[in-house]
This record gives sequence, C-alpha cells and structure tokens, in this order.
Amino acid sequence: QVQLVESGGGLVQAGGSLRLSCAVSGRSIRFGAMGWHRQAPGKQRELVAHSTTGGSTNYADSVKGRFTISRDNAKNTVYLQMNSLKPEDTAVYYCNYISGPYDYWGQGTQVTVSS
Repeated sequence: QVQLVESGGGLVQAGGSLRLSCAVSGRSIRFGAMGWHRQAPGKQRELVAHSTTGGSTNYADSVKGRFTISRDNAKNTVYLQMNSLKPEDTAVYYCNYISGPYDYWGQGTQVTVSS
C-alpha cells in the first residue's frame, strides 16, 4: 500500500521560507511523477509544482522563481522549498504520486503566511 506523509508546514512571516517534505512508502518515487498542490479556504485545489520521472519540473506562474521541487530517491522523499513567502501562499499543501493509473495523495500540511 502506498502512503504519503507531508510535513514541514507552519506559521511564517511574509518574506520567510519553509521546506515541505513528502515521505512516500510502499513504492519507489523513481517510478512515478510527483506533485505539490495547495488549497486555500474557499478556493479550488491548484497545482503548485510537478516533477516527472525524467527530471523535468514545472511550476505555477504564481510561484515561479520562489518555489523549488526536488527529489531524494534514497530517502524516497520529495521536497518543496518555498522562499519569499507571501500571505496569498497560505493554504493546505498536498503532495501526490502518480504511477501508471494510480494517483496517491497525502493528508496535507497547513502553511500560514502572516503579513
């Protein structure tokens, strides 16, 4: 059974940084695409960053230049480094792992950015 556990969220002031982690168990992340998504209150969930098995990455326009997605295959963990945080980045952040027809999600971690 594949499980994803996010961590690293918290309260930070605008301009600060956080690093989110998504630990995957049950299957190697080498075999799937990984993504970070977020959902703010009253808004739809949106894709923030995506990483393919081939190493390609892409980002939402709103976070380009500030967020970086990375993988540590040895730890089977994906990270989201978030710099220059803004109050509008406040949301619950989720990671997902896509392998073939399967799409697995974590439980989410809250990020709150104060102005």
